[in-house]
Amino acid sequence: MSKRKQSAPARSSADRRPPRRDEKPRGPSATSPGKGRPKDRRASSGPASGKPGDESWLFGFHAVEAALANPERRHQRLLLTRNAMDELKRSGVPLPFAPEDTAPEDIASHLPPGAVHQGIALQTSPLPDYSLEDACKGAKVVVMLDQVTDPHNVGAILRSAAVFGATALVMTERNSPPLAGTLAKSASGALELVRVAKVTNLSRSIEEMKDLGFQVVGLDGDAPHSLPGLALDGPVAFVMGAEGDGLRRLTREHCDLLAKLPAAGTMRSLNVSNAAAVALYEAFRRRS
Repeated sequence: MSKRKQSAPARSSADRRPPRRDEKPRGPSATSPGKGRPKDRRASSGPASGKPGDESWLFGFHAVEAALANPERRHQRLLLTRNAMDELKRSGVPLPFAPEDTAPEDIASHLPPGAVHQGIALQTSPLPDYSLEDACKGAKVVVMLDQVTDPHNVGAILRSAAVFGATALVMTERNSPPLAGTLAKSASGALELVRVAKVTNLSRSIEEMKDLGFQVVGLDGDAPHSLPGLALDGPVAFVMGAEGDGLRRLTREHCDLLAKLPAAGTMRSLNVSNAAAVALYEAFRRRS
């Protein structure tokens, strides 16, 4: 089978039907968070523009150090303040080329407003564009995100995935943050460790996950079952919804099971990245 992204066969018109107006949104809560050779999407026409907010820039020590150690990236520029250069030398990270001694304001000019760059920024190529099959090859636990748009949340989820052994993350091409900048900094290096596949249609991708042997569990606050009480056999994919909206109707309908996280007291709401960490720990605990 080709390692490039495959277009799944068209599904019925019901799969394309928008949610009903009277349908209540469900958000993440404490009861829910709610290598083959992949195709290379690196730019082929030389360095990126370097305009402010350019997605080719990474910043922050952990994100940059991890990217420098990743052989799948091609680097163009490394900007460092004097203090950051001294710290990088102490860390022992090998540098593929000479960095540029730069003032903090010059670094900031390449980044989104308010970026906390810690005196270090790297202009580099994108990561490989994995197909769903390539990203999930050999995985025991996968995270699937249903239009989670906050880069801080996605970065934190990647970090939890790396800690608890989830080796792949699936997200939609639309309504998802770019794999750079704030997301990479929030991931604290995990963006280089967890394979990410961007898909066009999450519902179809859930069906593909089932074909690959995964049990697909949607985290939903109104689910009848508690996650710790479920029997999870074999590879599992956790589907997490966006803050406020939660899982969309079609996403819920395509999951094998819906589960909630147990909670005590009247405070039942959890940030989606925190809920993801709890679910991933539960899967890790069972495998340990």
